[in-house]
Amino acid sequence: MSPRIPMPPPPPPAEIRNWPDREARLADRAAALDALGRRLLGGGRLALFLSATLMLQLGWGMVGVLLTSLGGAILDPIAMLVGLIVAAFGIAVLVPAVWLTVRSVRQDRIARERLVQWALLDRHGPTDARLRAPVLSVSWMLLSAVMCGTGLWLGFAVPAGTSRDADGIGLDGGYGLVAYGMGVALILWINGLIGLTKAVSHYRLALRVTGPVTRRRDPRSASSELPRPE
Repeated sequence: MSPRIPMPPPPPPAEIRNWPDREARLADRAAALDALGRRLLGGGRLALFLSATLMLQLGWGMVGVLLTSLGGAILDPIAMLVGLIVAAFGIAVLVPAVWLTVRSVRQDRIARERLVQWALLDRHGPTDARLRAPVLSVSWMLLSAVMCGTGLWLGFAVPAGTSRDADGIGLDGGYGLVAYGMGVALILWINGLIGLTKAVSHYRLALRVTGPVTRRRDPRSASSELPRPE
C-alpha cells in the first residue's frame, strides 16, 4: 500500500479569508485540489482499492474451505476441524477488509465535499484540467467494469455448472461450492460498483464545478444606477 495522503482541510470561511492576492488563493486551491484528486483517484488509492478487494477474496476463500468440505458424502472429523480453523483465520481477514472498504467509502464522501468547496473558490484552467483526470477515471472504470462483469458471470456460471451428486444419506456436494462461488461473485460485483460509481461521479463532479461560469449581473451595480426620469 502507498503512504497515506493527508486530506486537506476545507477552505476558511468567507469572513476570515485573508489571501494577499488572487495568485495566493489559486496556489492554495491548486494544492488542495491536487491532493484531493490523488486521494480519490490516484495510483495509491487504486492500489488500496485492489488490496481491499484481494483481502476480501482471500478471507472468503478461507471460509470457502469450510463451505466446500461440508458437501462431502462422509464428514471427516479431521477435515472438519481443519476447515473450522481455516475459516476462523478467514473471518479474521474479512473483518478488517470490510472495515477498510466501508471506511474508504466514507472518506471518499468527505473528500468530494471538500473538493467541491475548494473548486468553487475560483477558476484556473490548468488546475481544472488536472482535476478532471480523464486517464485515471477511465482506468478506474475499466478495472471496475471487468470486476462487475466477472462477478455477474460467476453469479450465473457457478450455479449452472455445479452438479448435484446426492448419495444415500442425502448430502449434496454442490451446495457449499455454490455458496462459495456466489460469495466470490458478490464481492467482485459490489467492489466493481463502488469503483464505477467513484470514477463516474468524480468526472461528472469535476465537469460541474469547473465548467464555464455563468456571468450574473451584480445587484449592487443595478441599485447604484440613477433612476430614469418618468
